[in-house]
Amino acid sequence: MRNTLKRIWRILTAPFRFIFWILRAITRWFRNKYQEINAFFTEDIEDAPVGDALNKAIDHPSELLVHVDALRKHLLRSVVALAITTALSFIFFEQILEFLSSPLEGGMQSLVAIEVTEPIGTVMRVALLTGFVLAFPYIALELWLFIAPGLSRRSRIYGLFAIPVATLFFVGGMAFAYYVMLPTAIPFLLNFMGITTIPRPSSYVKFVTAILFWIGIAFEFPLVIFLLAKIGLVNASTLAKQWRFAIVIIAVASALITPTVDPVNMALVMGPMIILYFFSILLAKIAQPRAP
Repeated sequence: MRNTLKRIWRILTAPFRFIFWILRAITRWFRNKYQEINAFFTEDIEDAPVGDALNKAIDHPSELLVHVDALRKHLLRSVVALAITTALSFIFFEQILEFLSSPLEGGMQSLVAIEVTEPIGTVMRVALLTGFVLAFPYIALELWLFIAPGLSRRSRIYGLFAIPVATLFFVGGMAFAYYVMLPTAIPFLLNFMGITTIPRPSSYVKFVTAILFWIGIAFEFPLVIFLLAKIGLVNASTLAKQWRFAIVIIAVASALITPTVDPVNMALVMGPMIILYFFSILLAKIAQPRAP
């Protein structure tokens, strides 16, 4: 009789014990994660010069395998996130394509395809760029998680707070390209020398997405310089002395970024990048440690 009552009691209380087990497992998981995060931000390491770190890696190449495996995991998670956001972008590709083609006089209706696979390639490119924009904060987080163990406590905190700022800079750069550069550049290019041009979806989307993406990346440059100056890797005086060399590099990068070979498109990319470089010098001056 007692065994029967015990079985009945266990059956009746099984759902409650199962819920309690789940809650205890969740609590244990959160407690372990809290301890890991607390240790991650409180434990400090001594900053080692880059040369010493390279010599250590050369002397003990087996230690690199651990970092390579960690990099593989971070890259895999980033690719999965990018795949998910790109797949979600296909749901709204018509609205996104209409938005990108709004600088044209007739919008998306003015685009004329001359190849069978051209619309498909255009949709893929639009979805990939949109997916990257949506996944950018997570990709930046994975990058920070990879390099953070080798940074000091202060550098880790700076890097973590830089992720939302980097996202704002990237989106701000794309907004600058879309609302300032494209409305000026596209009418000029489509009617250059009085020759009316009928844009193709592939060429137009390739031009627009390249401008949006690379201007967004270029807007990250001041933030990168600020962080490097904050941890003492660069200084404002060196950047100011090398401004001629920097302009040459910017010109070469602009030529590689622009999808066409004309100097107008090159100047559209080169101009903001030069302004951002000199703005980075100012930020480096603010961020660099003061002499005692």
